[in-house]
Amino acid sequence: MGAAPAMAAPAPPADKIELTKMTGRWYEVARLPNNTQKDCQGGTSDWVRTGDGYSVVQACHKGTLAAPATEWKAKAKVIDPKTNARIKMSFFGGMLSQEYWVLDHKSDWLILGTPNGRYMWLMSQRPILSASAKSQAVARVKSLGYDVSRLEFPTPARN
Repeated sequence: MGAAPAMAAPAPPADKIELTKMTGRWYEVARLPNNTQKDCQGGTSDWVRTGDGYSVVQACHKGTLAAPATEWKAKAKVIDPKTNARIKMSFFGGMLSQEYWVLDHKSDWLILGTPNGRYMWLMSQRPILSASAKSQAVARVKSLGYDVSRLEFPTPARN
């Protein structure tokens, strides 16, 4: 029997993020492996502000960008209004929910993870980060305790 991959020690949420920072389209740059996104390419998340939260549409293409997009719709609610960095997302009409933390954010990227350290995503507001921004972001992921050798870097979405 194989050992389960080591999870990062839970990193604390970011100190503060403006609610408007999350709005718009985010492109997946890197992620820790997860079953839902197995072989997903060109991942995007579209966030629209709705009162105390967001309406979110996540999409990716299985295998290749030429494949039809698979979409997941979610409602996201800010559960820590002091920082806005803790968000609870509900999928399938609330049948499935998961808490996510914004772990860090810069002008054009953010790191989103689960409190248990099992899942992590590096997202960008551009389809492709510059080499220096990507290097800085991955270094930050590592400093948060994640094993960056496990990161998957899917084919970027087209604009």
